[in-house]
Amino acid sequence: MLLLALDTSTAQVSVAFGDAGAVLGSVQLAGGRRHAEQLAPAIRYLRDECGVTLDHLAAIAVGTGPGLFTGLRVGVTTAKVMAQALRIPVVGVPSLDLVAYPLRHSERTVVAVLDARRREVFAARYQPVPGGVQRVSDYAVHAPAELVADLAADSAEFPHGLLLAGDGIVRFPDEFAALEHAEVAGPEFASPSVAALVALATARAEREEFEQPGELRPLYLRQSDAEIAWGTSERLRTDLSGSRPDAQ
Repeated sequence: MLLLALDTSTAQVSVAFGDAGAVLGSVQLAGGRRHAEQLAPAIRYLRDECGVTLDHLAAIAVGTGPGLFTGLRVGVTTAKVMAQALRIPVVGVPSLDLVAYPLRHSERTVVAVLDARRREVFAARYQPVPGGVQRVSDYAVHAPAELVADLAADSAEFPHGLLLAGDGIVRFPDEFAALEHAEVAGPEFASPSVAALVALATARAEREEFEQPGELRPLYLRQSDAEIAWGTSERLRTDLSGSRPDAQ
């Protein structure tokens, strides 16, 4: 099964082609917020290098977040448009799963943590199981100190300790250093793994666990800065006028 895999949920743009669950070639670009400028050229470059013809693709896989709003929109929209044009399904995989999956051979409970900006992080916990990891918490957004306090309070649930991974750990090292019996994974585990996306999406596609492009939705978890600014503006206008803006 030949598929194209994309993840743009963090500052990194990741693209890969996979066949039968194995990566044929991949590109990772750490370009800040230049997702829209980098993604399409990265796909074209990798297509040419791998000798892949897009009309031979069986599916498109994409990391669905949670993550940065602009990046997620670029990746998910690109996946949907390409899938619609090629008339193939799309497989969405949460990006925190892509951080945890490469650590599936650890005995420790894996905590995947991605920087959410605004001094917050996205996080989820995973228990390694034969062949992969099983998520044992909801996807959630936290202040780093709040997440550390929750993990410390639940320490009895982690008999082998914790393994922390993701760029949220890199962003807030002092906060997570306070955790006892916790190990930090190496820098190669800071971003969602496009190889994990190839493996997980291939398995789901083979089980026909895919979506039609129009049904795919990003996992945002919270409002964007623009939505928050709009809500603040509306409340301010209401306070100043003494009535709802749309009631005038």
